[in-house]
Amino acid sequence: MSNLSILRRHRIAALLGAALLVSPFVVSFADSANGVGTGNTVATTQTPVAGTTAPSGSLAPIVATTKPAVVTVTTVMKGQPEAMNEASPFDGASPFDDYFRQFFGDQGMPAPKTPPQQRLPRAEALGSGFIVGADGTIVTNNHVVDGASSIKVTLDDGTELPAKLVGHDAKNDLAVLKINAGKSLPTVKWGDSDKLMTGDQVLAIGNPFGIGTTVTAGIVSARGRDLHSGPFDDFIQIDAPINHGNSGGPLVDVNGNVVGINTAIYSPNGGSVGVGFAIPSDQAEKVVAKLMKGGNIEYGYLGVEIQPVTPDVASAIGLDRPSGALVSQVNDGSPAAKAGVETGDVITGFAGQDVKDPKDLSRAVADVAPGAKERLDVWRKGKAMQISVEVGRNSDDVKTASTDDSSAPGTEQGSRVPAVGLGLMDITPDIRQQMNLPENEHGAVVASVNPDKPAATAGIQPGDVIVAVNQAPVKSARQVTQAIAQAGKSGRKSVLLLVERGDTQIYVAVPFANG
Repeated sequence: MSNLSILRRHRIAALLGAALLVSPFVVSFADSANGVGTGNTVATTQTPVAGTTAPSGSLAPIVATTKPAVVTVTTVMKGQPEAMNEASPFDGASPFDDYFRQFFGDQGMPAPKTPPQQRLPRAEALGSGFIVGADGTIVTNNHVVDGASSIKVTLDDGTELPAKLVGHDAKNDLAVLKINAGKSLPTVKWGDSDKLMTGDQVLAIGNPFGIGTTVTAGIVSARGRDLHSGPFDDFIQIDAPINHGNSGGPLVDVNGNVVGINTAIYSPNGGSVGVGFAIPSDQAEKVVAKLMKGGNIEYGYLGVEIQPVTPDVASAIGLDRPSGALVSQVNDGSPAAKAGVETGDVITGFAGQDVKDPKDLSRAVADVAPGAKERLDVWRKGKAMQISVEVGRNSDDVKTASTDDSSAPGTEQGSRVPAVGLGLMDITPDIRQQMNLPENEHGAVVASVNPDKPAATAGIQPGDVIVAVNQAPVKSARQVTQAIAQAGKSGRKSVLLLVERGDTQIYVAVPFANG
């Protein structure tokens, strides 16, 4: 099963959720877990998680240095009148009730007391943050403050202060707040996340479920995780327990420096199962610096849909290694279109940086100021070339191609391609009408796919329209058949098909069957 399939079966949950000022739930949860009476606070001794160690034998010195700079961020959320309640957010009529029950069922959830028509547009939620400037500059997640009508920060000593939103960036899920405490505040320093290695010890600090600042320990489980949540996914995976309310809290190394920002958990039930994710500090620090200066960030834009270059794709187009970003579609009127980028190009470099995969291109383009002229290194039809492009400005940057399915037509068959297991037919007037294809659409419709052949394994589906073979346009089923046969005779191990599925184009590399 692919990583993406696994992610779709379980939840990648932002950690804001149930930090929803849940007094009834917090008490109920604490009672069942610790045997504590309502309203009491439990004093516990922090001990390292089994299997973790610290150079001094204790984690207390690290906590003593960093915890004073960790804050709780409380927001009053904007909402619809019919979704709100004038009473406590958890008296059974909170706008987050359904969300909360999705993760925790009905535990601690009293029955509704107020009819929906009497609800008011107010609900509170909370997350975490940390102070990076003694003047009161605070970093948290964007999703902690997104949609908030007011923000309040609670310091480690219990002081509550109103906060101003200085700037936020949804793509990186980061936000900067500012408070006026009237005094110099304790801070934490940024660390170097690039030096983190799998197995390194880390601490996560935040306010899970609103019970108070909590410290958990663990290790770096993996680097470079892509959760498909945005163009800049490069998460640190950790096993230090984090839960809802930890959002925006710091991930700290053994030197007491911030190496990440706790952001999400991977869970089948909404609770911590030891798979958490943090934004790397090297990524976050740059974004925060920009937000502190301007309040928002403008990203560069090319206007292409791209996909990875697999070994089969590389073999089909004559690349010596599977590297770069394959352009499956160029948006009309985009900077890429104006520069002459073509469908089928493989972008191997941008602005002097190597492009190893689509994420490399997304991040490189995003870091360039709109209006800048940069060089694209491109592999086109067996030759390397360079293209000059003026980077545009858009809310959407370079993105990977969609994989939406399209419905299949009838089973009428035309040409057959036994080498890869395809049954093809021409685009007749009837087929064009049946599939709602434009008049200028040419190629061959996939009528059938042999489930035991390479085309099926590669993901070709009945109803797909093949519009190019090895980057050469085709207009009929016969041309597709001939082009595939020619690719096989040339000694290539696979053939590259440009497939149109619904409103999306995507390249699919199909290896030739052995024997």
